[in-house]
Amino acid sequence: MSFLALVAQRLKAERFALLDIGCSGGLDPKWRAFGDRLKALGIDASASECQRLTAEERNPDVSYVAAFVSPSADKAVDLSAGPAAPLIMKMRDRMSFMRTREIRDARLQTASAEEQLRHNAWELTGLADPNKPVVVPDLLSERGWTDLDYMKIDTDGIDWQILQSFEGRLPQDLLAVQMEVNFVGDGSPDEHSFHNTDRFMRRHGFDLFRLDVRNYSSRALPARYIWPTPAETHSGRPFQGEAYYGLDLLGPNGATKLTDLSAEKIAKLAAILSAWDVPDAAAELLVGCRDRLKPVIDVDRGLDRLAAQAQGDRARPLDYRSYMARFETDPPDFYRPEGPIPLRERLAAAWHAYMRPRDRR
Repeated sequence: MSFLALVAQRLKAERFALLDIGCSGGLDPKWRAFGDRLKALGIDASASECQRLTAEERNPDVSYVAAFVSPSADKAVDLSAGPAAPLIMKMRDRMSFMRTREIRDARLQTASAEEQLRHNAWELTGLADPNKPVVVPDLLSERGWTDLDYMKIDTDGIDWQILQSFEGRLPQDLLAVQMEVNFVGDGSPDEHSFHNTDRFMRRHGFDLFRLDVRNYSSRALPARYIWPTPAETHSGRPFQGEAYYGLDLLGPNGATKLTDLSAEKIAKLAAILSAWDVPDAAAELLVGCRDRLKPVIDVDRGLDRLAAQAQGDRARPLDYRSYMARFETDPPDFYRPEGPIPLRERLAAAWHAYMRPRDRR
């Protein structure tokens, strides 16, 4: 059993509340571990995709809204203007995946919605009404969402504007935010770029726990694609990525927040960190909040699960105490041997990188 599943089974008073802005493809399957304790709202501009997701959904507490998201509900979305990130759009047109899109454009025009979404051509699917955009904080308020654990933003354009719409309106007990970031920009304060996203999140009390960087080759010399669809490549410049921000309850600014959170909230934050493949941060939270977490989970059992996660594919992973005791001996297996990297190790690293949870669209 994973640590995430262990926490999910122990929730009694609370649910895991998830907001997915840009939900085409469906909710990340890992959150389904919460079972009937999962409460989720997905929002996407593709009306046909929201219809598909609604038809397939079996959890009555998971719903989907087909709508464009905007900082203002009073102004129609101008589809001819393109996403509100002009520099990133200019950069995008220089990339090899856009040339592949041009090559495939005629076929994509008549392809199924599933194939269009797989190629990230969501604008070719049946879209929501651009004259009726929603402001996400207002939508949450209308639906009575006063508690939120996790928010994901990935809209291929206005992620930064959506984040700014939460200025002064982030849910008080929000634990974590995952969003797409851009590694290009002109340094301006309103550009959808990583430096602006990072400043916003840190100003609101969140720390960066994981950062995935996606490289894209230029159309001048295309590199091999990583996935079966045209997107990131094995070489190229850092172009976009995925940033994962969470509360650092044991950090210098976490003490006040830690006092205010319930034990189940703290356990959910540890589960999120484990799901992000940073089990060390989850373990630090369990060790630092042992007494608070005792009523919710068996902390020692949880640490054993996290230690097993840290050991990857080891057939017989050490329990937490044994793992920590071994580390204290400064053993050679905590280091890569000197000399050429063995083929087996390279294959294992490649497999780990492939299987690591990430947004593959």
